[in-house]
Amino acid sequence: MTDGKKHIAIGFATGRIGFKNVLRAYIYHLKESHFLSDKRFLLSLFVAYDPSYNNTKKEDYDNLSAEDREAFYLCRFIGPDDIEKEKQKLVKDSILTKEEAAGVFGTGYAMQRNIILYEALRENVDGIIFLDDDEYPMAVTESSGISLWSGQNVLEEHIRYLQFSDITNGYHCGYLTPVPSIDFDGILSKEIFHRFTDALSSDVLKWDEVERLIASGGVTYADKTILSEHQANLALEANGAKFISGGNLGINLTKRTKVLPFYNPPGARGEDSILSTCLKEYNVKWIPVYTFHDGFSFYGTLLRGVLPLKLKQISLYDSAAVNNRFYKACLGWARYKPLYTYLTQPDSFTEMMDQSLQNLQECLPYVCSYFNDRRYYNLFYEMEKYVKNVPTHNQQFHDLQKAWKKMIKAL
Repeated sequence: MTDGKKHIAIGFATGRIGFKNVLRAYIYHLKESHFLSDKRFLLSLFVAYDPSYNNTKKEDYDNLSAEDREAFYLCRFIGPDDIEKEKQKLVKDSILTKEEAAGVFGTGYAMQRNIILYEALRENVDGIIFLDDDEYPMAVTESSGISLWSGQNVLEEHIRYLQFSDITNGYHCGYLTPVPSIDFDGILSKEIFHRFTDALSSDVLKWDEVERLIASGGVTYADKTILSEHQANLALEANGAKFISGGNLGINLTKRTKVLPFYNPPGARGEDSILSTCLKEYNVKWIPVYTFHDGFSFYGTLLRGVLPLKLKQISLYDSAAVNNRFYKACLGWARYKPLYTYLTQPDSFTEMMDQSLQNLQECLPYVCSYFNDRRYYNLFYEMEKYVKNVPTHNQQFHDLQKAWKKMIKAL
């Protein structure tokens, strides 16, 4: 029993055991801010982990120290076996068919986020804050070439605004998208790379932002105005969607029939983008709190108090991992753009996707040459395949929503 206290949860959908370092940073902050001793709140933890991502095992995730566990009212670690048991139980209890259960708890991050949402609703959690395992509770600004750091009250800000919102989304700084620094030359021109990014862009990877990232070496600093004015803003609607990100994301669970499931096409990311297409009637707020996205795992020492005076530029010469991460991001964008486009601009879908495929076909030889990586040719074939599969993925998406409603009703 929660005895009238507000029950808040942290959710991690992860495949990295390093999430524990991020979690400990939040625990330390919440102790320092006396949140954990505030009698108005209960704090729980839900972690959905994927051992296949980094060849890990259950014990790598749930071996929190007794001191860390004491911070939480409930600690739940949910692996693939647990999800499979839940699917079987839903079918056995005649709540879902086997196909419906497979759809709700399908693949990727959507599956992990959905089991966290479901478990949180079952435990009567009032609000959940999804955190990413590579985002830290701090903001970085720049002044006269020097990086200035400030701690951020991430959980407290979400709790504050969730009282009057359906969804809250904080801001991000650091390395938001894995676009490396690019030297435009005789192999890859700015015009070709512009067309390449246009081919992959949907709600992310807009050219103006890509051009800014290339100029800044991939670094995004926190907006000083947002930090100083400290005001929330309503998320604006574009083509029926309200942009949200998967991390630094709060979801109000008090009206459980309004809680929506996540979906991503098989093998794709974009579960947050696909969810954004369902939020037209929802109160979605951008709230004035930042997390630092360490997209290339350069700055794990930040969590130990090592604050660099200058952030490094993302260069292809740093390591093969930089190119590999950019390629994987491009692959994810190529796979979910077709469904996102179909959901947001159905009347222009065929024309837009034909243009994207044409741009890829013409630009990929230059991109492959510049990055010295023939894998980029896969982007054309993957996007072409996912365009053809849009009717199937769209049906899966809507079947998932119907099955989710049945599950919530059964609760």
